[in-house]
Amino acid sequence: MQKINYQIEMERELRSIHSRGLRPLLALHSCCAPCSSAVLERLNEHFRIALYYYNPNISPEKEFRHRVEEQKRLVRQMPLADDLRVEEGPYEPERFYELVRGHEEDPEGGARCGICFEMRLRSTAEFARSIGADYFTTTLSISPLKDEQRLNAIGRALSEEFGVKYLYSDFKKKDGYRRSCALSEEYGLYRQDFCGCAFSRMERDRRKAVDGEN
Repeated sequence: MQKINYQIEMERELRSIHSRGLRPLLALHSCCAPCSSAVLERLNEHFRIALYYYNPNISPEKEFRHRVEEQKRLVRQMPLADDLRVEEGPYEPERFYELVRGHEEDPEGGARCGICFEMRLRSTAEFARSIGADYFTTTLSISPLKDEQRLNAIGRALSEEFGVKYLYSDFKKKDGYRRSCALSEEYGLYRQDFCGCAFSRMERDRRKAVDGEN
C-alpha cells in the first residue's frame, strides 16, 4: 500500500484555513515538552490551541509529573498566543495496563504501542468534542520512532466516531524533529531516553546492559 504524505495533507488544510481567514480551535495532544515545542511553533499562528497532556502510560508517576511540569514551563516561556491553554488529563495508569494486557512482551513499536496511541488519541478526541474544538491532532508524529501512517489512520477513525475533524500531520518532516531538538536545547528541556511506559523503560535498561557488556 502506498504511503500517504501527511505533511502535504496538513499544508493543504492550513492553506484552506488561511484562505478563509479562520483561526479555529485545535485540541493538541502533547506527549512531552520537547516534542510539543516545534509543533506549537508551527501551529500557533494558525489555531487557537488547547494543549491536552494525556499520557497515563508514563511510569512511574514521578516521571509523569516531571514531564507535565516541563510542558507547563515551556508554554510559559515560549512566545505563544495569549489564548493558548493547557489541560492536564488524568493520570490513570491502570487504564493503560488493562488495555495492553497480553501485550507485555511486544517489541517497542509493535501492537502494544498502537493500543497506547489509540488510547491517548481517543481521550484527545473526547476532550476536543467536550470543548467544541474544530480539530484535534497529536505531537507524536514528530518522533522518528513513531509511525505517522498508523497515527493518522487512528486519527481518521476517531474523527469519524466523534465528529471532530482530525488534522493530519507528519511533524518530523521539513526538519521538524531537528527543530524540536534545537528548541529543547534553547529552553533547557528535560529529554527522556525512553518513550514513557514501564515496558519501554525495561527495554532501555536491557540495551544499556548489553552495551555495557560490549
